[in-house]
Amino acid sequence: MMGALKQLDYGELASAIASWIRDRVNAAGSNGVVLGLSGGIDSAVTAALASRALDPDSVLGLVMPCGNSEEDTADGIRTAEHLGVSYSIIDLQDVLEGFITAGSFDRSNTLVNANIKARLRMAMLYAHSAGRLVLGTSNYSEYMVGYWTKWGDGAADIQPIARLYKDEVVLLASALGLPDWVISRVPSAGLWPGQSDEGEMGVTYEEIRKYFEGSKIGDSAMMKIGQMVRSTDHKRKTIPFFDARTWMVENDE
Repeated sequence: MMGALKQLDYGELASAIASWIRDRVNAAGSNGVVLGLSGGIDSAVTAALASRALDPDSVLGLVMPCGNSEEDTADGIRTAEHLGVSYSIIDLQDVLEGFITAGSFDRSNTLVNANIKARLRMAMLYAHSAGRLVLGTSNYSEYMVGYWTKWGDGAADIQPIARLYKDEVVLLASALGLPDWVISRVPSAGLWPGQSDEGEMGVTYEEIRKYFEGSKIGDSAMMKIGQMVRSTDHKRKTIPFFDARTWMVENDE
């Protein structure tokens, strides 16, 4: 079914998503939105949709360097300035260092540190969310394989592009008129020097889409994606709780 989106007018899709964002903001009685600007295409597309939905002054982008490259920071700023939205630069490096020191974490453990970064950014977004909704920037490819941090970049009030595969986000970026330096940028969360999303996952976005659409891919990619889906299943479910009320009724003597 999702493959049918290739036949759609992505300009119309952009308008539909923008209208959805506007409706959600109005229904919540909010006066705007806040989102993280990483310099990548997902956050750029989300910001562009928000700026189409709302007055640009109602869109606040936070550029939050935290051990990533200066290029990431520069691209986050360029995105905000290209779209004409408000933005703030908040350097979280000292906060990250203090957190790692306080928790006695291993500085060489890139996965633990990457999750800390994502959660620090989430906390900063919500600290700036008074009167605003927090926009998530996850795409469907990453959502389905769990390539996001629970209670980090996966935490948001609304997710405008979370039902679009990565290649569909690229097509949407073109329809929104985003510049080539955004569209052609190698997808990366900027978690460490030289990090790329496909390199870290060990599979391509094309393989991920084919997997979920039932198309043929290599055995290695098939096994890798399947393992990612199974191990991150808990991320896509609501928090389980013990049903004490039912237990009390059933055990009432």
